[in-house]
Amino acid sequence: MLLQRVITAIVLLAILLPALFYVSPVPFMVVVLVLMAAGAWEWGRLSGFGQAGSVAVGAACVALCAVSWSLGWTDRSLAGVWIAGGGLWVLATAWLLRAGVPGWALIPSVLRLVAGVLALWLAWLAAVQARKIGINFLLSVLVLVWVADIFAYFAGRAFGLRFTKNKLAPSISPGKSWEGVWGGLAGVVVLAFAWVAADAHWQAAVGSFYTRLAQQGWWLLVVAVLFMVAMSVCGDLVESLIKRSAGVKDSSALLPGHGGVLDRVDALLPTLPLAMMLTSLTTPL
Repeated sequence: MLLQRVITAIVLLAILLPALFYVSPVPFMVVVLVLMAAGAWEWGRLSGFGQAGSVAVGAACVALCAVSWSLGWTDRSLAGVWIAGGGLWVLATAWLLRAGVPGWALIPSVLRLVAGVLALWLAWLAAVQARKIGINFLLSVLVLVWVADIFAYFAGRAFGLRFTKNKLAPSISPGKSWEGVWGGLAGVVVLAFAWVAADAHWQAAVGSFYTRLAQQGWWLLVVAVLFMVAMSVCGDLVESLIKRSAGVKDSSALLPGHGGVLDRVDALLPTLPLAMMLTSLTTPL
């Protein structure tokens, strides 16, 4: 299993990194589009569609992204889209986590399907616009999620249930603890301050997500990154809730050793558009 995970990670990085650092953003846009299409296919399967129906869901996601690309949305200021999308993510997450696994089945299947495709489309659009702002900006958002996940894992292993008696969400994801969440929060706060210092030291031409927030006030930086980590955890929990409702362990087996695409991008689905929302509200894009 470990060897599979390592090989899959190396292959993914070999595809993603050249696309990310290429002079033109187009290769990155295409790679992320393929990932979102795969995620939409998985969403169709989780929603109970057969192979043909799931492929159609993936095609619908590609078509929506392609139309946005052709209309020039990838280059426009979309503050209204980010505010609406970010707000819906917060409200929907709050309702879903309160309703729990049984609540997912109460949502009409058509609404669930549309919501999934829109979430993947919004994440693609946010990733593309973040890349067009600058590689430093995009990486700072991606690394936020990765650091939160890594620190949460090790903090949870080291201190899980040592300071609290209850799990984070036992009916949704029994392995997650509050200590893990606190570890992720602490790790990202350290990351944010270190990244701001690095931007200043190397005089980064394009400021990171953290530097843009810090320019408006250090208090805003701290509050924003804590909010982002919380929403990354919520994204993970929402996907776990949906998989539990569907009775599956992984969203698919597309990524050997890692599960499916949705298993890898679940925390990014809310955080990418929310990063764009916070940036558009605090600094001009």
